[in-house]
Amino acid sequence: MNDMTGLDGLREYPLARRGFFMTSLMGGLTLATARVEAQVIATDTAGIEAGETKIPVPGGSLPAYFARPAKGANFPVVIVNEEIFGVHDYIKDVCRRLAKAGYLAVATEYYARIADLSKMTDVKQIVADVISKEPDAQYMADADATVTWAAANKGNTDRLAVTGFCRGGRMTWLFAAHHPKVKAAVAWYGPVGGQPSPIQPATATDYADQLRCPLLGLYGGQDQGIPVDAVKAAEAKAKAAKKNVRIVIYPDAPHGFHADYRPSYRKEAAEDGWKRMLAWFKRYGV
Repeated sequence: MNDMTGLDGLREYPLARRGFFMTSLMGGLTLATARVEAQVIATDTAGIEAGETKIPVPGGSLPAYFARPAKGANFPVVIVNEEIFGVHDYIKDVCRRLAKAGYLAVATEYYARIADLSKMTDVKQIVADVISKEPDAQYMADADATVTWAAANKGNTDRLAVTGFCRGGRMTWLFAAHHPKVKAAVAWYGPVGGQPSPIQPATATDYADQLRCPLLGLYGGQDQGIPVDAVKAAEAKAKAAKKNVRIVIYPDAPHGFHADYRPSYRKEAAEDGWKRMLAWFKRYGV
């Protein structure tokens, strides 16, 4: 499914043809940011199936992590969009938490064509050499392939949701405007602005009036990179187009407040946001 209708500039851009720098996921936590490992949440696999898989795409396959209940089938599906740091242990644990709640959750390593994120330690280099080089059209096509994989692996994609963190939050806005079957979206501190480029032709705000499903945005009032006014402007644009968007601002939370392995983690905001996310999914049929 490669329908880019409504996303100006994406349909025409040719998808990248590259090899794959990552053929399996990284182990452990990212090396590219400060970590506070004593506070890391570790979700076990009791009652669930979880592990690495491959998402077939043109030219090969992308590594991914999935988790789902051990018994049954026809599970509602959550696409989990990674941070800029890759599908490391934190993102894997998010998938296991969702599986414990009854979902088939899958997180694909969308940047596998560009670099091996497991070996990168400099945030600025990751942004410049990896994140800025990923065409939005490629990301959406790979996310579509992830949905296709989920449908063939005990998922019910008639009950489809998407969530994501940081840059993955931006991609959550885009996917909510892109995929016709997505029923609910939750963006955790996803950038709504930024500088467009030929391969990333528009911001999340530009897509706010094109959303195909209800979107919940969870943002930190102390986020130094995402001004609250910008988030509210995106919300206002969506609502002016009669889209169902709700923005929750945690006044004392910084960027990355859900990332339990980092100093930015704020337990109260993270737990409240998680409850809101699950309630949002349930409310809208996922």
